[in-house]
Amino acid sequence: MDIATVFGIISAFGLVIMAIMMGGGLSLFVNVPSLMIVVGGTMGATMVNYPLKEVLAVFQIVRNVFLKKRTLSEDVIKQFMDFSTKARREGILSLEAELKSVEEEFLKKGVQLSIDGLEPQAIREILETEITFVQSRHRKGAEIFTTMGTFSPALGMIGTLIGLVQMLQSMDDPSSIGPAMAVALLTTFYGSIIANIMCLPIAGKLRTRSGEEVLIKEMVIEGVICLSNGENPRIVEQKLQAFLPPSERKQRYR
Repeated sequence: MDIATVFGIISAFGLVIMAIMMGGGLSLFVNVPSLMIVVGGTMGATMVNYPLKEVLAVFQIVRNVFLKKRTLSEDVIKQFMDFSTKARREGILSLEAELKSVEEEFLKKGVQLSIDGLEPQAIREILETEITFVQSRHRKGAEIFTTMGTFSPALGMIGTLIGLVQMLQSMDDPSSIGPAMAVALLTTFYGSIIANIMCLPIAGKLRTRSGEEVLIKEMVIEGVICLSNGENPRIVEQKLQAFLPPSERKQRYR
């Protein structure tokens, strides 16, 4: 569970709701036609812009934002130092038994390629190709949420125009002005909330997660190449530490 994401969304919505409650009541800000215009319109426009399969995959993407387990760089460094030590003592074929306990598929694939005897350059090309397509998938997810964050305020403005038209057409009936004005204002409110508290922050988090995952995968590639070349564990540590900021680098090898 990503505590920052959960806390951010709860605090953002919580503060908005508290401000609403302090100024009157929550029921004043509940309007079904406005929600239909903004939510329905945003989803419809998004489905026009992207294939249905990609739009439905958004739900899986949202789950990853909250629940995806992060791979720590420290764990990757320790794993490759252990692999390097064992490979130098017993040979690289001895790592095949160790792969059963490895959960990260990308790491497992890279080490297996090294065990199979592929040249380091061939291993790098295979793994870098996989990274390229991972980045493409991540970019598409962030792009969809950015698009939704762009559409929702626009749909809010469309709802505002609808409410204004309804209001102007019923100026002779004062009792109908209030509901029409509510549609006019609340659609803009809903569009801004959806864009700035949900869609755009989620798109930003996906881009951040993508950068973190690509960094880990690049560390894995470097570690696998070190294994293929039979390098000393201390050298492996130094090369992988180079991916980290200086403040996070620690000497772990003894």
